[in-house]
Order: sequence, then C-alpha cells, then structure tokens
Amino acid sequence: MKLQRLLFILMLGFIFSCSNDDDTGEPLELRDPEEVRDENMLQIEGFLETHFYRFEDNPQNSNFQNIIFDTIAGDNANEEPVINSEFLKSKLVFQQDVEFKLYYLKFREGAESVRTPTFADSVLVTYRGFSLFNNQTFDGSPNPLWFDLTNNIRGFYEVMDEFKGSTSFQENPDGTISFDDNFGIGTVFIPSGIAYYSAPPSGSGIAAYEPIVFNIQLYRSIEADHDQDGVPSWMEDINEDRRLTNDDTDGDNIPDFADVNDDGDGTLTEDEIEIDAEGNLILPDSNGNDTPDYLDPTFPEDA
Repeated sequence: MKLQRLLFILMLGFIFSCSNDDDTGEPLELRDPEEVRDENMLQIEGFLETHFYRFEDNPQNSNFQNIIFDTIAGDNANEEPVINSEFLKSKLVFQQDVEFKLYYLKFREGAESVRTPTFADSVLVTYRGFSLFNNQTFDGSPNPLWFDLTNNIRGFYEVMDEFKGSTSFQENPDGTISFDDNFGIGTVFIPSGIAYYSAPPSGSGIAAYEPIVFNIQLYRSIEADHDQDGVPSWMEDINEDRRLTNDDTDGDNIPDFADVNDDGDGTLTEDEIEIDAEGNLILPDSNGNDTPDYLDPTFPEDA
C-alpha cells in the first residue's frame, strides 16, 4: 500500500461519509484537531513509557533489521523504556495552525559525507508502518523502494531530513543491492493530525484518529525538480510552510513545483534562471524589485 498524503481540510467542521453507520447520508462531524492532538500525545507518550525496543535480524533483507517494540512486563520488567532512550528526539511540526510534537528515534543518522534529503525530495528506503495500539503492520517493504516525499504523509516526510543515506552500494550476483553499513536508521511516532486523521486508507486496519509508527532505513536521496524547470522543488515552497501544494504564484491552479511557468508571464521558468559554470542556481532580478524574474509577472514586460 503506497503512503498517501493527507488532505487535512476542515470545511465548516464537517465532511460527508459515503458509508455512515446509520446509512442516512448525514454529515460526519470531525473532531476538534487540538483535542485529537492532545489525546494522541497521551497515547504516544504512554507507549514510550511502557515499551522498550530491540533489534532482530531480518531474513528477508540483511540490511533491514527489524526494530521490535515490546511491553515492559514479566521477563522484560527491567528493560529501559523508550522515553529514556538516548536516541529519542522530538521536533515541532505545524499543520493548519496546530502545533504537533513529533517523537522519533535516531538510532543512526547516516553517512556524514552524504546529503540530507529535503521534505520535497525522493528517497530510497526500507520501512514498516504499524499501529501504535496493536503492532499490526499496515504497510512496509523489506526491499528498498523509492518514495516521492511530496506524496507521503506529513509525519513521514518531516522526519526524513534528520537522516542521511549510505556512502555507496554494491550489486550482488543475484541482482540484489547491498549498501554500506552506514545508512540512516530510525523510528517515528506520528500523531493522526499529521498522518491520516479521520480518513485512514481503506483496508489498512488503521482507525480514525489513530497515531501510527514507522521504522525507516534511508539508503539514498535525490534532490527533486518535479517540473524540470531548473528550480529544485523544495525551493518552490514560497510561503515556507514545508508544503508544496499551496504555492501557486500565478493563480492558475497549478502549484509552482509542477508549473513550468511559475509567474504566468509567458516566459518559461527555465528561461528566467541561470546556472553558472559550477552548476549553481542563480535567480536574476532584472528589474530590481526584489522578486526573482521567474516569479515576477512584470518581467520581462516592464524590464
């Protein structure tokens, strides 16, 4: 199952359900996002306080060790809770004016010499997604897959820039790939408000408003330029909210990261930027109005 981006839109506090329990067609009222956020935080922190982790070999992929979480009880009563781990970190994420605390385990950052992906890039990962409540897997791959982060849920892509890939890889005689043992390894605990909220994927087994968990190993990343206009996609986040779908400079209903003419002036973006001899991107401002040419509908007409 491919990770899906949650379109977290509140429309007068209601959405319509195609399959209401009473089959009356009545609108389904969304819960208050801050209330859900607070509830999810209690659930996640409760999990971190009552569970520990261990690594197990993965017979499907020697690169991808299984990270197992288990309850601190019985024979495991003396295990250290995740909440006390030296690898546990957190960051703040803002979605629709709601502040979320995103917990993640950073077991290994990755190779120091390798680039850090942005929130808009493509990444090569192995992963497992599972329910916080019952450890039930709803998505995953023990073999490396490329993900376009712009198509992933917020909580997944917001943690990727905390990791790096490996330095190199080798192709094995059987056609499989082995990566140097210095790739990024981590786990992220995602509140529903930056996951699937009230609309989890059909058949996933995830309940509405349920927090989820991903184990992730990052092998490689590539800077994305979705519209091939010469401006990396992460730079087309004009309002700097780390979302690309709401940046539309010319108002043509095509987000800038997918628009080959960002300012709608009739001149392609690729013709309003420059690349120097070292491959660096230069954004000219020919008329000196503090707006780069590629975002300025008054240039070249008024230059």
